[in-house]
Order: sequence, then C-alpha cells, then structure tokens
Amino acid sequence: MRFIHTLCLSLALTVSSTNLTAQAQNGSGYFLHTVTKGQSLYSIASMYHVTVDDIVRLNPGSRDQIRAGEALKIPQVQTSNQSSSTFHTIQAGETLYQLTVKYNITAQAICDANPGLSARNFRIGQVIVIPAQGTASSESAADVKRQEPEQPAEKEKGWKDMHKVERKETIFSISQMYGISQEELIAANPELKTQKLKKGSFLFIPYPKQEAKKGETDKPSPAYTPSNEELFSQSLPKLKQIQTIKAAVMLPFMAGTKTNADEQTRMVEYYEGLLIAVDSLKRQGISVDLYAYDTKGSANAIQSILNRNEMKDMDIIFGPAHTGNLKPLTDFADKNNIRLVVPFLPKVDQVFNNPHVYQINTPQSYLYSEVYEHFLRKFSQSNIIFLDAGTNDKEKAEFIKGMKDELNNSKVKFKQVRLGTEMEPNKIIAAMDTLRENIFIPISGQNLALNRLMPQLTLVRREHPNYNMHLFGYPEWQTYTQDHLASFYELDTYFYSSFYTNNLFPEAINFTQAYRRWYSKDMANTFPKYGMLGFDTGYFFLKGLAQKGNKLEENLDKVQVTPIQNGFKFERVNNWGGFINRKVFFVHFTKDYELIKLDFE
Repeated sequence: MRFIHTLCLSLALTVSSTNLTAQAQNGSGYFLHTVTKGQSLYSIASMYHVTVDDIVRLNPGSRDQIRAGEALKIPQVQTSNQSSSTFHTIQAGETLYQLTVKYNITAQAICDANPGLSARNFRIGQVIVIPAQGTASSESAADVKRQEPEQPAEKEKGWKDMHKVERKETIFSISQMYGISQEELIAANPELKTQKLKKGSFLFIPYPKQEAKKGETDKPSPAYTPSNEELFSQSLPKLKQIQTIKAAVMLPFMAGTKTNADEQTRMVEYYEGLLIAVDSLKRQGISVDLYAYDTKGSANAIQSILNRNEMKDMDIIFGPAHTGNLKPLTDFADKNNIRLVVPFLPKVDQVFNNPHVYQINTPQSYLYSEVYEHFLRKFSQSNIIFLDAGTNDKEKAEFIKGMKDELNNSKVKFKQVRLGTEMEPNKIIAAMDTLRENIFIPISGQNLALNRLMPQLTLVRREHPNYNMHLFGYPEWQTYTQDHLASFYELDTYFYSSFYTNNLFPEAINFTQAYRRWYSKDMANTFPKYGMLGFDTGYFFLKGLAQKGNKLEENLDKVQVTPIQNGFKFERVNNWGGFINRKVFFVHFTKDYELIKLDFE
C-alpha cells in the first residue's frame, strides 16, 4: 500500500469554465416528467437545464406544491452546443429497438447516455436522454444504424396531443373530445386499466386510426425485432475486477484563502479516519494506493492537481470541500470515467446530470421526504400535536409545511398548540388523547424552543404518568443532549438524522480507541464526527470497489459494511445522473433509559 502526500503550491488562476446555457424551444415542444419522492422544482429544473419559472409557466400551481406521481410538462431545450441531446418520455408499448429506429441511433449510445436505464425499469413515463447523433458508441451486429428518413417533428413524438385531466372528466368524455374510441385512449395509456383518472394527470392522446401517420403502414417490418433484454444485455460492460484501487483525497488541509482553522481540523480528521479504513481493508487483503492532495480551497490549486499525470488513472476521488470547486472536479470525473464522492456539501447540482457523482450529504427535499415516509409508517395512527413556542424558526418552516401536507394527503389529522413562556399544562392536556399515542412536534429546532417547552411537557408527564407521550424533533438536538438528556429520556423522545453514533456501540468504541492509538488525540466534539465520516465513506466505497469492481453501481445495495456513524442508501436521481444518499435514522431515547437507533430498511 502506498501513501502519497502532495503539497500543491499556489498557481496563477488558469481555470476557465464554460456554462451550459439553455433556452426553451420556440413553439410548444415539451415532454413529461413524473415527479418522484423527494424531488423539488429546483432539482427537476437542474436535471433538464431549465429554470423553475420555465416549469411553472407550463404547470400553473406547481410553485405551491408538487406531489410524487404527478406529471409535469417540461420544455424541450436547445443548448448552445450544436450537438445537444434531447429528452424523451417513454410511451406505452415503446421499446428500446423502436427508439433506435426513431432517433437513428444505436442502442449502445442510448445505454451509455442512461447508465441508470435497464430492461427492468424501461417503462412508460420514464424520461431518458437521447444523445446527439455523432456521439454514438460503436455499433453491435444486432443493432445497426437505421436509415429510415426522419418524420416531421410534430409527428415524430408518436402521439397527437397531451391532455391534462380536469375535474369530473371521464374516459368517455375525453375520448369524445378528441374523436377517438375509449379503447384507443386506454391502449395509449394502459395504466387506465387499473387506475382511476386523477385530476392534474396527463394522458397521451393517440392519432385516430383514420389519421394514422403518413407512410406508417408503408414501412416494412423487420424480419426480427430484438427485445429490450437482448439489447440491454449486449450493451452492458463486462465485469472488471480492480486489483489495486487508486484513490485520491482532494481537500483543503492547510490554511488557505478559504480555509479557516476549524475547517482545517475537520478536513485533517476526515483524512485520518479514511486512513484507518484503508488500513482495515489492507488487513483483509485489499490493495489501495491512496493519494492525498491539499487544495487550499482554491481553484488554481485544484486545476494544478488535475493536471498531474496520475489523476486520470484514479478509480475514485473524495472531495472537494467547497461548492466553488465542484465544477472542475465533476467535469474531470465525467471526462475520465472516475467516481467522485462529495462527502460534505448539501448542494451538489452536478449530481443531476453527472453519473459519476455521489452526494453523501442528503439534499434537504430528499431528506425530508424520507423523514415523512418513516414518520407516517410509525406514527400514522397517533395523535399528532405541533407545538409553537413563539421562537420563529424560519429554518424549520419548510419541514413543518411539508409534514403537514403529507399528513393531509394521507388523511391523518393533527393539531397545533401555541405555548408561551408561562406554564400552561392545561393547553397540552386538552390537545391529548387518552386512548392513543400523543406525538409532540415543536415547529422550531432551536434550543430556546426546547427550554420553553420541556418544563411544561415534563410537568404533564409527571402529573399524568399513564398518558402515552412522545417528543419528536431534529438532528441538531444531538448538540443539546448535555442540557436535556434527562428530559429526552423522560419524554420518550425521537429525532431524525442522517448520521448518528452511540459512543457505547462496539463499533464506535473500537474506532475511537483506534483513532486515539493512531493519532494520540481525541476527535473534535462535532456533529457529525469527521473522523468517523472519513472511515465510513472510505470503507464503504473502497470495499465496494474491491468486491464489485466496475459493477459497483449495479450492486450498491449489496456492499456489506457496518457503518459507525453514517448509513448509506444510494439511489440514482434519474437515468443519466449520479447518486444521492437517502439514508435516514430515527434515534429514540426511551423512557426506560435505552438509546436505540432505528433503521427502517
């Protein structure tokens, strides 16, 4: 195992960036995007190189709320690049072979542009990238380039129109509106066989049989049409084991223009934890060459590192620490087919269009969606009471609004009680249900709110010990445990977090002892602990590469590790983008003085 520590000197700023500019096409060209759990208007706009306003113009009311399963019209864009890609929404009955004919491109090119696409998830409503002609991979024998002439743009989409379902409309009324039969409408939208019409959803309106696309019946049918399974199988890369993993860490280790002493301590601690992970893997017979580079938080230092000969041979890179340094790293990773693990940043827009990016710190909208799902799974039958302590916490306003929307959508009733600085236990008791669990959710995560609410809740608990009471809150409560630990236990408290460790867990004890033995110091008292974060991310990805090689992305859920602090649940954001970590825990301080980390997977 070889450790190379590289100190990068200051260089003249040489980085130049080219921004992708997108403009909506003239006319009414659009495709459909089906909203999935956790997506926001911002994340959807980032996927398609459009603005939030572009989406709202085509979908009035979407600025206020979008729901999973809802179909949004997205304007088809034309970039400043002449050879730009386009987006395509898979239609009923469509196959990969048909797309190769329609767009005059190989199946290999489509698969390469959509690494998240497979025969299993090739289904109606999925959006995929159609790469520009000329960017195609070499053709396979069973997938020769098609020579059919292109159809006019208005006919090429394969359906005549899209219809947004309005209130009280039926299959019959919509069919009559467009002069087609009910059977034709259902054939174009097979989900209608099992699902009811929903207001706001979109339907494909097919051409009536008498208006079939000109020349369609004249096209000769191929003697043999390959299936999706065959074409995807031919397009898959062969399994390649990695004998020695080459990994780079690019972080600001030394004080620089954007680096302060606290950040320097965190970055060094992250690297120290990663070194322990590498040592642990070495003892298992896994070979790793680890390169460490000091970026100083500057763009010129980043570019200097990327210009080094060895960087193109990396299997994986960990970094950077600053948002401003993301683009050169993500561009480099994409160009050279290198995995880029971004450990700290909460906003990584490049993950929506770069298949090599892994975002560890879960974006807020995705994090909240996981919390809502787990909360409803556990507490949907409970009496839910929001508590307003009058502290005006704007940071939690979006979380509370989203939680209330989810409760309303699931037809779960809730209440809200305003408590001042005076003791008002009767207000709390009046909102409670003696026959069910009572879940109290402060609408603020601030310590000030807890200081106002805790005495009143504990008073009710002590005066009415038979009431089933729980308190539910936020990740930052980990920093308040010294002030409120006894009350957390007494109130049977839960809080959600994407990271947590109990210092009494065996894995945490072993790591803490190893860290102290290696470095003759303790980790900084931060949340999360960066030494543990370095160990968890390093161990997961390096072991995954050793086990799965270039098939890691297809087997992320099969990487067997026991993280100390951070859990991993990676999902692609779309068929052409990267991965975000959606892992969320509930931490439970029980009234029996136990500390339990709830994993819902």
